[in-house]
Amino acid sequence: MSTNPSPQSATLSTLDALSPLDGRYSTKVDALRAHLSEAALMRCRVQVEVAWFIGLSDLRLPEFPALPAAARAALHALVERFGSAQAAEIKAIERTTNHDVKAVEYWLKAQTADIADVTRHTEFFHFACTSEDINNTAHGLMLSGARREVLLPLLRRVLRRLLDLTAELADQPMLSRTHGQTASPTTLGKEFANFAHRLQRAIVAIEGVQLAAKMNGAVGNYNAHLAAYPGVDWEAFSRKVVESLGLSFNPYTIQIEPHDAMAELFDAVARTNTLLIDLSRDIWGYISWGYFKQKTKAGEIGSSTMPHKVNPIDFENAEGNLGIANALLRHLSDKLPISRFQRDLTDSTVLRNMGVALGHSLLAWDSLLRGLDKLLVNPERLAEDLEAAWEVLAEPVQTVMRRHGLPNPYEQLKELTRGKAITAESMRAFIAGLNLPEADRQRLLALTPASYTGLAAALARRLAAER
Repeated sequence: MSTNPSPQSATLSTLDALSPLDGRYSTKVDALRAHLSEAALMRCRVQVEVAWFIGLSDLRLPEFPALPAAARAALHALVERFGSAQAAEIKAIERTTNHDVKAVEYWLKAQTADIADVTRHTEFFHFACTSEDINNTAHGLMLSGARREVLLPLLRRVLRRLLDLTAELADQPMLSRTHGQTASPTTLGKEFANFAHRLQRAIVAIEGVQLAAKMNGAVGNYNAHLAAYPGVDWEAFSRKVVESLGLSFNPYTIQIEPHDAMAELFDAVARTNTLLIDLSRDIWGYISWGYFKQKTKAGEIGSSTMPHKVNPIDFENAEGNLGIANALLRHLSDKLPISRFQRDLTDSTVLRNMGVALGHSLLAWDSLLRGLDKLLVNPERLAEDLEAAWEVLAEPVQTVMRRHGLPNPYEQLKELTRGKAITAESMRAFIAGLNLPEADRQRLLALTPASYTGLAAALARRLAAER
């Protein structure tokens, strides 16, 4: 095998990719490429440059009258028809300029060379802008599109599946574990409701981040703008352009927009991933106890040596990728808001990894959803654990004893149950001997571990009904 690096090309095999997102898992994250790839960054840069250019024409500057409709349409078409061929053309220019944003400016000038109403004013492309005016706004557009069209739709699918399971399993009793030990029973549906409710809040947090942008020049003061046109309200104009692109305007910046909103978004996604790690681990445990079986697929192999195995690989894949994603997301949110004085370049290379961080998140959410879709509840196994845990009724018995003032209720139940094997018979014998009102005695005697689930089913059904 040759050790010489081959030139990057369209024929590069996924087997040669350094990142599994562009190799093994490439098809799982394809939807993000339209928003977070380098080609997507170029398209968004073109969109920002065009918006700025058209906006300048609407200022009716003496040297730049308003563009006619045909010229505007032609400029918008450059954005709408932008694809891989156009990205390659810009990349070719960049090999000469060694500057990615300047390459976009030169490309726009070349593309509009035959549009008279544009070409006579081409020096108003990138007018008074620093590269970061274009870049930060483009990054905001990229993240906004990825959030709206890819990330939130998949998260909502995960949420819907959790709510479906909440409804389906609302009444299915399950033994709880606190500190790994048997504890008061719950229902499977209520446990899914807990995660569904958390995910609802997490989605609201991701949706609620207002992505910000600035277009105010080299150090955030409109220096060059005022030098050319001192009579223009450049702050108002900049706000208008930024907000026309669907972003929030930041009036106070250095050369770069400080990325605080970006950090909020990455933190919100990381918090979402953390709760999904929690979910993945819990379901992995329930599968290992036999509470769930998994749907099998013809031809799939669980173990190369143990033919019987159906491994919880989707939840393991989710957990692993959620961890990778969070390591990157937290670096992004920690690093991006920091820049030495009015500008350093450390954010530039870090920002190129937005797609990697969110790609691992997307991959994990997809794995989690596939795992949730494979779950088959095993009521017999759940009932078996409940029937072997009559000691959990020590809690309701001692609580009713407290109500009626019986002596040392906690201590009596501790003596009866702690470290001992409790059966239905021994628990009921203890209850029968208590000096309780008959109605309360009969209510306790009727309790079983499977029926001692409190409001679990009702809470689950209530949340599921909100779908």
